[in-house]
Amino acid sequence: MDNSTLQSLDDIFLEYAENSLPNRPQTGVLYKASLPSNFTGVNVSIIRLRRGSFWRRGGNFSGFYMPPRIFSLPIFTRLDMVFSNLGNLSSDYYNVPNHTLVAPIVGFNVYGSRNSTGKFSNLTTPMTKVNLTLFGSPILVQFPNFSPIQNQKAKCVVFYLNGTIEMTNMTMQDMCAVKDQGHFSIVVPYTPRVPRGPKGKKERGQLWKWWVFGFAIGVSGLLLFGFIIFTIVRVFRRRKVEKMEREAERNEGLQATNVGQSRMPFATVVRTQPTIENDYYP
Repeated sequence: MDNSTLQSLDDIFLEYAENSLPNRPQTGVLYKASLPSNFTGVNVSIIRLRRGSFWRRGGNFSGFYMPPRIFSLPIFTRLDMVFSNLGNLSSDYYNVPNHTLVAPIVGFNVYGSRNSTGKFSNLTTPMTKVNLTLFGSPILVQFPNFSPIQNQKAKCVVFYLNGTIEMTNMTMQDMCAVKDQGHFSIVVPYTPRVPRGPKGKKERGQLWKWWVFGFAIGVSGLLLFGFIIFTIVRVFRRRKVEKMEREAERNEGLQATNVGQSRMPFATVVRTQPTIENDYYP
């Protein structure tokens, strides 16, 4: 979306936020803005701060951890800080080429307060946006409902009004460190999805065929391996039996003869000769 549209969006949020302030807003209290139905899911809030207190103490507002020593110029006694969370409408307004948003677009803008005692009296007077200069630590941005993504390199992204985009690494606390007001999110490299049309079905069909072919090759290889093992074992056992037979033949006391296809032992027949017990003949 072009920069003029994004600037107009910030102006709309500022208008609704200012109109949501009570007649005598308390300093340091966060007020939620009422938005029209076409911004369902978007959250906008506003807080009024004393400039001197903000410089000395900083603050923790709506997920933004602001350190002390943030200088604002031009100088106003009080500052109006507007926070926004685009929620499920984030991708309708912001995008990063070749990347996917994994967190909502959040942002804040700081303006000089028109009236430090209550609602501003002249709504036609344009709000003055102040410039921020950090003399201490950076501002830390925490994103709601965000958890680190495994195996993906998440990056912080900063959207500038001039249309440029800057990406930086996240902090150890899974937050983004920024140096100025603006709009921020977290992105990961874009991963194309598998098409679901006829082409996708064809690719899945080919994948199935390759899976069946691989399974068949695996089973065939397993059977061949089993047959080889069986043959080796059988040959080994046969050789062992033959060796035992040869050893038996060398050590046998009986003679052997072939009967059919088998070799069997046999003993030589020796007839016992009759012996006369004495020399007496009747």
